[in-house]
Amino acid sequence: MHQPASSAEPRHRTIEAPAGRLHAVEQGTGPLVMLVHGFPESWYSWRRQLPALAAAGYRAVALDVRGYGRSSKPAATDAYRMLDLVEDNVVLVRALGEEKAVVVGHDWGSSIAAASALLHPGVFRAVGLLSVPYAPPGGPRPSEVFARMGGDQEFYVSYFQEPGRAEAEMEPDLRGWLAGFYAAMSADTMPAQDEPDPHFVPRAGGRLRDRFTDGRLPVWLSDDDLDVYVGEFERTGMTGALNRYRNMDRDWEDLTPYHGAPIKQPSLFIGGALDASTTWMADAIDAYPATLPGLVSSHVLDGCGHWIQQERPEEVNRLLTAWLDSLQD
Repeated sequence: MHQPASSAEPRHRTIEAPAGRLHAVEQGTGPLVMLVHGFPESWYSWRRQLPALAAAGYRAVALDVRGYGRSSKPAATDAYRMLDLVEDNVVLVRALGEEKAVVVGHDWGSSIAAASALLHPGVFRAVGLLSVPYAPPGGPRPSEVFARMGGDQEFYVSYFQEPGRAEAEMEPDLRGWLAGFYAAMSADTMPAQDEPDPHFVPRAGGRLRDRFTDGRLPVWLSDDDLDVYVGEFERTGMTGALNRYRNMDRDWEDLTPYHGAPIKQPSLFIGGALDASTTWMADAIDAYPATLPGLVSSHVLDGCGHWIQQERPEEVNRLLTAWLDSLQD
């Protein structure tokens, strides 16, 4: 029996791209909505959004970002600069036979989505940002900012930027490390306020995992879900994913022409009230009238951590579809 397109099963696709190939998962028909994941995740992070958006009348496509999953993993560190990831998104839209798309991202995917909208406003007609607020390119060099954070501790971004160092911590026990990292940023399993902050490591030989909690999985992450993430990273290793952090100074230089630039297309922001990305970047949210003049709605979800579309899928789906529907008016 023929199924309506909106309820059809997700379909895996492989698309030729500048770095070799992009893997994406597609569900539904209608206006194109691209879903871009963050670190350390995959297309699977959108498993709750694909069927909901398809049922609402959209063609939802979640990709494996370059360096992740079944997409290509170039060897060169500078192959993961923002300009290249944006170009992957443009290529994906074209390969899907479309001229325009709405792009929605979470975590690093939020930054990639924002840069895609900023650099290619003719392709990306609207942008949804989850967890990480938009802050225009510019300001001090990123590595200098991160080096000053934390006092006698080292900020996790600086830790991730040194080639091979974080891999040596993560890869001997990927399951334990990923479970601990997901739990450390989830509302129901994150450390208490009086416990050491998992965004920092001691400068003398410290490890991030020493700041993780007791090993309980957050409620949104089943053992089967964890198996999916672990299986992907066991196969790919972590270097492709970590190389995103190792290009932040290059991005700062590459995006010089866009320093201070607003995103003018219709936009949406959803953050978690317990997420450091939201609290540390509160000034960026306050600046939205200037930096996101096309902002349709902004939401901070009480009692929610970092993995927002997995922690609160029904609420995020409702906000996403209402925003997408408003774009069709």
